[in-house]
Amino acid sequence: MKLDKDSLLLYAVTDRTWVGNGSLEEQVEAAIQGGVTFLQLREKELPYEAFMEHAMKIKEITDKTGIPYIINDSIEVALACGANGVHVGQSDLSAGEVRKRIGKGRILGVSVQTTEQAVLAEKEGADYLGVGAVFSTSTKLDAAAVSFESLKAICEAVSIPVVAIGGISRDNVLKLSGSGVNGIAVVSAIFAQKDIRAAAREMAALARRIVKA
Repeated sequence: MKLDKDSLLLYAVTDRTWVGNGSLEEQVEAAIQGGVTFLQLREKELPYEAFMEHAMKIKEITDKTGIPYIINDSIEVALACGANGVHVGQSDLSAGEVRKRIGKGRILGVSVQTTEQAVLAEKEGADYLGVGAVFSTSTKLDAAAVSFESLKAICEAVSIPVVAIGGISRDNVLKLSGSGVNGIAVVSAIFAQKDIRAAAREMAALARRIVKA
């Protein structure tokens, strides 16, 4: 799948912390119905078999809706379930190594915090960058803060799309206006809400405002 930068507008990252009485798959469906345009399955603790089971079920949903679907960190799961790509961090394999393993036809996202990391990731084959944490976040306590100025500098330093991530909510998202991002990546702003569909709809509308700014 070739990456369309417009598909990065509202990028949802799953987190089973907030599944509650429903299922992860039900949450994902509601989020997509609300306006999520890109989905990442993130599972740090699940064993391979359970990870694969969820990966396959969610792929059925994204296949029906046509939105890009990628796996966090696990190249093995991404390839085995037929996901559209994989997202890796700075502590994982280099972007160049990941690109070699997944081939040219899949989407590669890379987390960065500096312009140097951003330029290198693009050079090594990244299709888009995730930059953060742009705000403090309880989802990833070890995430280093990235200032608005650094976010803007990264957007200006690369030609591939950039997504802001980390602590983004309805209350602070508009502070990213003028940064140059192509979209926002959120976790709790959607999945921790009582009405996931409505939360996604609101965040999509806010994301459009900052991307146009």
